[in-house]
Amino acid sequence: MSAESPKQSRRTLTSIALACALIVAALWFRRPLVAWFGGEAPTKVATSAASPVSEDIDHYTCPMHPFVNEKAPGSCPICGMSLVAVTRDQQAQGIVSVDDTRRQLIGVRTAIVTESPMRRTFRAFGEVSYDESSQTEVNLKVRGWITKLYVNQTGQHVSRGQALFELYSPELYEAQRDFLLASRPLDAGVTIDGLASASRQRLHLLGMSDAQVDAIAKSRIPMENVTFAAPASGVVIEKNVVQGASVEPGMRLYRMAALSKVWVEAEVYEADLVNVHTGQRADVTLDHVDRRTYDAKVAYVYPAIDPKSRTGRVRVELANKDLELHPGMVATVTLSADLGSRIQIPVAALVYTGPRRLVFVDLGQGHFKPLEVRVGMESEGMVEVLSGLHPGDVVVVSGAFLIAAEARISTASKYWENDSTPDASTSVALSPSTYTCPMHPEVQSPTPGKCPKCGMDLVRKSPRDE
Repeated sequence: MSAESPKQSRRTLTSIALACALIVAALWFRRPLVAWFGGEAPTKVATSAASPVSEDIDHYTCPMHPFVNEKAPGSCPICGMSLVAVTRDQQAQGIVSVDDTRRQLIGVRTAIVTESPMRRTFRAFGEVSYDESSQTEVNLKVRGWITKLYVNQTGQHVSRGQALFELYSPELYEAQRDFLLASRPLDAGVTIDGLASASRQRLHLLGMSDAQVDAIAKSRIPMENVTFAAPASGVVIEKNVVQGASVEPGMRLYRMAALSKVWVEAEVYEADLVNVHTGQRADVTLDHVDRRTYDAKVAYVYPAIDPKSRTGRVRVELANKDLELHPGMVATVTLSADLGSRIQIPVAALVYTGPRRLVFVDLGQGHFKPLEVRVGMESEGMVEVLSGLHPGDVVVVSGAFLIAAEARISTASKYWENDSTPDASTSVALSPSTYTCPMHPEVQSPTPGKCPKCGMDLVRKSPRDE
C-alpha cells in the first residue's frame, strides 16, 4: 500500500495541473470560443485575416448585374443576390481568379506565345479575260464596198490566212493597173525595175499579199474583187461589217483575239497588295471546270487602286490549250506570301472591346490578367502581335470570353469603359460623311466601299452613333 502511494500522488498532481491549464486556456480564449459556438461575427483581428478591410474595397457589385455599383454591402436591388466586394487592387490590376473546378466547367485552355515563321495566305476573286497582247484588228487602207462576206458571225473561230471578205475598190483596181503597166516589157524586152518595184510595194501597202500580186503579174489581168485574209488565228470578238456595206480607210471591220492563252484579272484588297509581286506563285480555281486548280504566276500588278472598292488588280496568265477557259468565267486566285518570323498567338485568344484588343495572360495558380495588345497580319488561325506580349507568355485561347465577363463584372473597368470624349481630330474623322467597318472600327473612309481587312460593306457613321 505504501509502495503505490507515490505513483498515485503523481497522477493526482498531473490531473490537477492539466485541469488548471484547461481553465486558463478557456479564460484566455473565452471571446473567440463564444463567437464560434454562438454563431457571432468574428473579431476584428479574425476579419482582417479572412477578408479585405473596408479601406481596400472599391465598391460592391452584383454578379448578375454588373452595372449595380454600391458603396456598402447588401443585396442586389434587381435580383436580391448578395453583393460581392471589388477591391482597389482588383479594380486597378484586373486580375481574375478562377479555381480549378470553374476552370474545367468553362473549358479554359491556354497556349504559349511563339515567335515563328508566318505565311500569309489570302484569296482574291477575278474574271477570265482575253489576252490583250494577242488581239488583232482588221481594217482597210482604201475606200470600197464589201462584195462578199465569208466570216459573218461574232465568236467565229478563224485561222491565219482564212478568207474574211472580198472588196471592190476603184483605188485598189487602179493601183493594180499601174503595176501591170510598170511591169510591162518595153520594145527591147526590158522593164523599168524601179517603177515596177514601187508599184508592187504600193499594192502591198494597200493590203494585197505577195501571192495576189504574183497572180496579177502572171495573168496580166487586174482583180476586180480582192480577197482579204485573217492576219492571225483566233476568235472574232467584234464584227462591224455586213455584206454590201461601204467601208472607209481606217474603219475597224473585225477585232480578233487568240484563246491559246488567257488572262485572269483578280481584285486584291488594298491591305494585301503589299504581299503581292510579279513572279509570285498563284493557284487559280474555277468552280465550273471540274474544280481543277491551275498553277500560274503573277504576271503584272496594276499600279492604280479602285477608289470605290479600294482594291487593286493583279493579272495572272494561264495557258488554254484545250480552250476550256472562256472569257467571263469567275475564278478564285489563291496567293501566299512568306512574312518571316513574327510573334503570334491564336486568333481565338483575342477579346474585342471596341477599339481595343485584349488577351488574358495566365499568371499561374488560377490568376488571369488582361493585357491590351496591338495586332497585325492574320493567317491560318494565327494573328501577329506587334506589342503587348513576349514569346513564352501563356494566354487563354478557350473560355476567354467567359473570363472577360467575370472581369467586366468585378474588375478592370479601365479595359471595358469607352474612351473619353473624342478630341477635335476624332470628331472630324467621325463626320457624317465617314464610313467605317462594323468589325474593324479603325478602318475609316470618306466614301462607301469594302473593308480592306474583312471585305464587309462599310457603313455610314455619324456623331450620333457614339
